[in-house]
Amino acid sequence: MIAIVPARGGSKGIPGKNIKIFCGKPLIYYTISEALKSKLITEIIISTDSLEIAETAKGFGAKCPFIRPSELATDNAKAIDNYIYTVKKLNDDYNYSEDEFIVLQPTSPLRTVFDIDNAINLFIEKSADSVISVTEFDHPIEWAKIIESDGRLRNYFQSETNSNLNRQELQTSYRPNGAIFVFKFELLFNNYSYYSENTFGYKMSSENSIDIDTELDFEFAEYIMRKRNNECK
Repeated sequence: MIAIVPARGGSKGIPGKNIKIFCGKPLIYYTISEALKSKLITEIIISTDSLEIAETAKGFGAKCPFIRPSELATDNAKAIDNYIYTVKKLNDDYNYSEDEFIVLQPTSPLRTVFDIDNAINLFIEKSADSVISVTEFDHPIEWAKIIESDGRLRNYFQSETNSNLNRQELQTSYRPNGAIFVFKFELLFNNYSYYSENTFGYKMSSENSIDIDTELDFEFAEYIMRKRNNECK
C-alpha cells in the first residue's frame, strides 16, 4: 500500500508549516520517518505544489514524481479532489496500479508507526471501504452550546434531554483527528466521500492525535515530542 502525504506550500496560520523546524527537523520529517518504519507501506508519495517541500521530503526518503496543480493547492481546494487526482495520475501516467492507499498528514507529528500499521491492519481485517483515525472528545458532545446574536446561550443540539446528564451517563463520542485515513480508491472516486456503511474508526490517544493548525498547537506538540524523547529540562 502506498502512503500519500499531502503538503501544500501555502499556510495562513503558520507560514511554511509543513517544513517549519519542529524539534530540530522539518515538520514533514516525522510523518515520513514513521511511515518508513511501516512493514505495510511500500512507498511514500508526497503531494505538494512546492518544489522546496518536494526536495525536503525526498531528502528524507519520500518520492515526489510530480507537482500538484495550483488549483488543488488553494485554501478552497478539497482534499478529496487532490487524493483522487494523485492516485489517478500515478495509475495513468506512472505505471502504478493502486486501488487502496493511506493518507498521512504531516501536521500530525506525534502519530506513530504503531498507529499506522494498526489502522492498515484494521482496514485489511474488516475488508473496509475506509478506516478513519479518531480520538475521544474532551467533553461529551451533548454539552455543546451556541451563543446567539443577542448573547443568549442555547444547546447546540435541539434535544435538551442529554444536555443535563453527567458524563458517565452518556455514550462515549469520538471525532476524526486528521492523522490517518485508509481508503479504497473506488469509495472516493465513485461516492465522492470518505465514509460508507463499511467505514471503521481507529481509536488513537489524545496525545498522538495532536493536529497542528496554530502556533499554540505547534508549541504544545513540540513540548510533547521533547518530553517523549526525554529532552525536557
